Amino acid sequence: MSNSHETSAVSTEAVTSVFVLAKRISQPHQGHRAQSMFESDTAVAEPIVRPKNQKPKNKKQPRYHVILWDDPEHTFEYVIEMMQNLFRLNPADGHRIAEEVDRTGRAICLTTTREHAELKRDQIRGFGRDPHSTKSTGSMAASIEPEF
Repeated sequence: MSNSHETSAVSTEAVTSVFVLAKRISQPHQGHRAQSMFESDTAVAEPIVRPKNQKPKNKKQPRYHVILWDDPEHTFEYVIEMMQNLFRLNPADGHRIAEEVDRTGRAICLTTTREHAELKRDQIRGFGRDPHSTKSTGSMAASIEPEF
């Protein structure tokens, strides 16, 4: 093969391929001066075909409930103040949470992503003792659970 033929073959291959890996190999030919031979390996990467209007779908994060647990040491006023400070609830909604936790033993304060639920649970646990009660020795109990 002549060098001009090799060059045109490379050009054609380069146009039709995404990637062309090539190298020149010199080999002695029976006592004559070394001749160049052209050898190529081709790897093709296929593009991901997606319609122009189609966007990748975002996976929804699972949601979690922040649960406030009842105890006999904390007052309604404490629960209402905590709901106002930590969750920015108005007094009426805070009172509704206080009634629910007193009546059923637990109340869902918020449903959100896991990370945010963990933050709010920890804030409830760290809110401190109830200044309206002499029996209070610390914060109320709280947990998170997956929404079903």
